[in-house]
Amino acid sequence: MVRGLSLQEKSLPCKYFYDERGSKLFDEICELDEYYLTRTEQAIMDRYAGEMAAQLGEGVLLVEFGSGSSTKTRVLLENLLDPTGYVPIDISEEHLLRTADSLRQQFPQIEILPLVADFTREFKLPRPRVRPSHNAVYFPGSTIGNLDQWHAIQLLQNMSKLLGENGGLLIGIDLQKAPGIIHDAYNDSRGVTAEFNLNLLHRMNSELGADFEIEQFQHLANYNADLGRVEIFIVSQRRQIVTIDEHKFVFEKGERIFTEYSHKYTIDGFSELASGAGFVLHKSWTDKDSLFAVLHLVLEHSGKGAMNG
Repeated sequence: MVRGLSLQEKSLPCKYFYDERGSKLFDEICELDEYYLTRTEQAIMDRYAGEMAAQLGEGVLLVEFGSGSSTKTRVLLENLLDPTGYVPIDISEEHLLRTADSLRQQFPQIEILPLVADFTREFKLPRPRVRPSHNAVYFPGSTIGNLDQWHAIQLLQNMSKLLGENGGLLIGIDLQKAPGIIHDAYNDSRGVTAEFNLNLLHRMNSELGADFEIEQFQHLANYNADLGRVEIFIVSQRRQIVTIDEHKFVFEKGERIFTEYSHKYTIDGFSELASGAGFVLHKSWTDKDSLFAVLHLVLEHSGKGAMNG
């Protein structure tokens, strides 16, 4: 975090949104009227989970990147045929372990193997008691959109390393649509998204001993239609100096800290991106308004032919 604030254009990694407080705030965001993403993806999962489970196959070890509360995953687990285990991966340990306990109660027949890890870095999967026939990665919530093209391809390449023969990737992407719909989703009337963004400053105050005056910073989220992405910042409301340990950072009035992108895709555009990591589109599912899509991607060497659903 100190390194990011030392840059000429200050930035903070969005992965640090998700401590216990941040995870709770994001769960609250998902319930907002303006935030169409979660309910739309959930509706797609509710309607098509059986088809998705059939695509993933029998005896699978399901690995979820950035599992959070595993809300959408539950309907998928209900439909999988004899899965050998479920590995939810998240950076927020307390939230992850509590969710894992809930899942064990709901799915006593499935081995739940929570893994506290930063999924943007390499990690080792835990071994289930029963050997899986293959692995599948689940990455819902359009989280891939938070990465620029280079980092998105790198993450997809890391995912591909976990997939052997017959493995596949089930991934959610937010689709391009009317700019007003997108803008409202990241600027909700209750200010929950703003509080979520500013949680980065709360974390630095509590964990790093920083002295940010939170009320002197504001949330800013703009949709850049030319680049197909929401650009999110924290903006200083006056000239001020913030101290973190022995480091001092000067913020001018109006100076911005970049915190996150949220890219919006077309299905063809994302398929082209994923091809850079060796994936081909096997099947896709969307809602009736084409707000969101869930894609099943396989590796080119898997032998499955590409098709659209």
